[in-house]
Amino acid sequence: MAHYRASDSKREQFRRYLEKTGVVDSLTSVFVSLYEQQEKPTDALEYVKKHLGALEEISDSEALQQEVMDLRQKCARLMEENKDLKARLQQREPGSEDGGAAN
Repeated sequence: MAHYRASDSKREQFRRYLEKTGVVDSLTSVFVSLYEQQEKPTDALEYVKKHLGALEEISDSEALQQEVMDLRQKCARLMEENKDLKARLQQREPGSEDGGAAN
């Protein structure tokens, strides 16, 4: 009986792990999509593989879009910092008003 409980506990831990990592939601989404198909595909396994890959691509796409937004913000901050530093440098350089032409 103790062996059964240990095995059941491991299953429950694994089930919670799958839920926590989003595997259950992804599989459910693909199975619901398959269920809602008017004409069922001849190769259900291929359908599941294809649509699980599509979910992964969507997740990758969202992550990449977030990264692009972050990099754009960083670029804007760096451009502003560069502009400020150039202005400070212009103020400190002698002869900056005449374009630096001392000849």
